Amino acid sequence: MTVTPVVPAPRTTRGPGGSGRLGGRWTRFALRRGGRLLVSLFVLVTAAFVMIHLVPGDPVRAALGMTAPTEVVEARRQALGLDDPLLTQYLDYLGGLFRGDLGESIQTQLPVGETIGRRLGATVSLGLIAFALALLIAVPLGVAVAVATRRGRRQRTSLGFASSSVVIGSIPDFLVGVVLVAVFAVGLGWFPVAGREDGAASYVLPVLALAIGPAAMLARIVRVEMVSVLESDYIRTARAKRLPARRIHLVHALPNAVTATLTLGGMLLASMVAGTVLVENVFAWPGLGSTIVSSIVTKDYPVVQGTVLVYGVIVLVVNTLVDVALALLDPRSTVGEA
Repeated sequence: MTVTPVVPAPRTTRGPGGSGRLGGRWTRFALRRGGRLLVSLFVLVTAAFVMIHLVPGDPVRAALGMTAPTEVVEARRQALGLDDPLLTQYLDYLGGLFRGDLGESIQTQLPVGETIGRRLGATVSLGLIAFALALLIAVPLGVAVAVATRRGRRQRTSLGFASSSVVIGSIPDFLVGVVLVAVFAVGLGWFPVAGREDGAASYVLPVLALAIGPAAMLARIVRVEMVSVLESDYIRTARAKRLPARRIHLVHALPNAVTATLTLGGMLLASMVAGTVLVENVFAWPGLGSTIVSSIVTKDYPVVQGTVLVYGVIVLVVNTLVDVALALLDPRSTVGEA
């Protein structure tokens, strides 16, 4: 009698809740997010190129001045490749980007990448510090107001918080900066009016100008999400178990209220970096914001083009990181939806 060996069925690597299926969704999620990022980068690069070439007039003549000799202007145009067909210029531009070459400044004749590299750190540090300050203000404030006003308690506090957060959040950053300069720099003399030479004191007013409005908007979102979570069944169960209020609010409620906050926070971080354009000019901050404005004034279009690209890449990268963070926090819903 022949006994046929029983071959065990191959095992599938599945964690609790079907993690094998989720692993495939992670792959699709990564491919879709990566593809979306590449398409967005292509659109950004193309838009930056077209935008500069749609500007009327001769940028070289405008940059060198109306009295510059024709021979000098023509030589500069030829050196920059502006006499080539538009498609050739676009392909050369893409090739330069792949090599890390953003072109050459018309005014200084220095590489645009070198100009941006000297200014990028000042802008990024300003945006990140302002974002961290906005979070430090918004999250505790939003949680405190949510706890104090849940179930319809303290209606005046709730109404006053909602109204003031909307008003403060709608004030432009540069206008906040002007008021801060007038009061704390010119009036009281507590902080420097402009520049970055005074160390940490130089950061106070521009960081506040960037952080106050986003902190108000973010605090409002935190409060709304926290109130919703505090009315959940599992929070009522935690209260029935007589857990400490601090543990309920910080350990059980806050992590579940962070999804919408994180989404808005990523958008605010991107807008803060872009918002540095006006704030830097209010405070004469040596960053990309002041660089792009001065380049527009002097018609130095290669620098404008390179700076626009850097700002756009920062926004796209921040949005992608937010998507990844949301997927890590709630993989089943976020990755499944992708």
